[in-house]
Amino acid sequence: MITERFAPDIGGVARSAARTAHAIGKLGIETHVVAWTKQLPPGQLETTVSGDNVVIHRLGLFANWDLSMQHTINVLEWLHEEQQFDAVWGHYLNPAGFVAVLFAESQGIPSTVSARGNDVDRAMFPPGDFARLTWTLERATSVSAVSADLANKIRVLVGNDTNVSVIHNSVDTDEFSYAPPNAQLKSELEIGPPEAVIGFCGELRHKKGLPFILSALAEVRRSRPACLLVIGEVRPREQVQLTNYLAENPGCDGRVIVTGHLESTAEIVERLRLCDVFLQPSVWDGLPNAVLEAMACELVVIGSDAGGIPEAIEHERSGFVIPRAQLHRLGEACTELLDMPASRRREIGQQARLRVEQHFHSEREADTLSRFLSELIPSFSS
Repeated sequence: MITERFAPDIGGVARSAARTAHAIGKLGIETHVVAWTKQLPPGQLETTVSGDNVVIHRLGLFANWDLSMQHTINVLEWLHEEQQFDAVWGHYLNPAGFVAVLFAESQGIPSTVSARGNDVDRAMFPPGDFARLTWTLERATSVSAVSADLANKIRVLVGNDTNVSVIHNSVDTDEFSYAPPNAQLKSELEIGPPEAVIGFCGELRHKKGLPFILSALAEVRRSRPACLLVIGEVRPREQVQLTNYLAENPGCDGRVIVTGHLESTAEIVERLRLCDVFLQPSVWDGLPNAVLEAMACELVVIGSDAGGIPEAIEHERSGFVIPRAQLHRLGEACTELLDMPASRRREIGQQARLRVEQHFHSEREADTLSRFLSELIPSFSS
């Protein structure tokens, strides 16, 4: 597996790469992960053995991608001499998917690429590399996507007869589950008893609806005390937008609480349980892990109709979906939700968890992966 990020790196790609690698390893396939990192000197390789038949090779990035990709091919050739890989998995279409297909073609072994979200959108429009995107999709032995919406986009690009398997993200429902809020943690985060807690999890940036979330916080605070709990980080280049927002809304100063990167799942779950409403107003997306994790914790999620979000949330039954053209009304939706009787919010939260248990649990993902890999690697199916 080749991936740009791998847990404990922040972000959905990192978490899904780790979950997928371990799911494949549990099927009895030895899985070597080559993950790029800025935490090592350029070109340096650091190898660690994880559980579930997974070996992780972290490779230091160079200042530009052409050097990094050339060096990655050298490392892959060396690893292939040692391991004799049966197939290559590119997690995210570019650059990981491109390198995966290029390497596999040079070695005469099958390749598969996994489209995760805006990897299609970013590359198909200028200044994206449309030629590299279509070459990767056309030359890969097989293609998978994290949502049916993304699979349809791929068929538009490379032909309606293209076979794209949909492998949804999944959640460990034992780890992500409902429990009453931790009062001590709430106090440590300086969240007052009367405050409504609006939640977001991941790396907050424009793609994830940063301006709409900030606008919603300001609107909710006009009718009740409220704070925004960002379980993760704000992307550095968009920190200016947050700073400007706080300057323009002095009443919100101190009411945007950013936890920073959290290493353990337990820490994330504890903070999710503090939220009264969870927001995912993505402008574009795949199928966010954060949405499924929040639903598994029985939170009421208000999401956009981007990507696979409507595939997870049944509007007005297991959450709420707002059209992307109407995201300026997110604050209004939050206010209406917080005005609902607690019993109604509880009912929606329970339906959200049931939805995850039925369609997005880890055992279902493992079954889908097993069938998919059986077609990619004939020796595995036998």
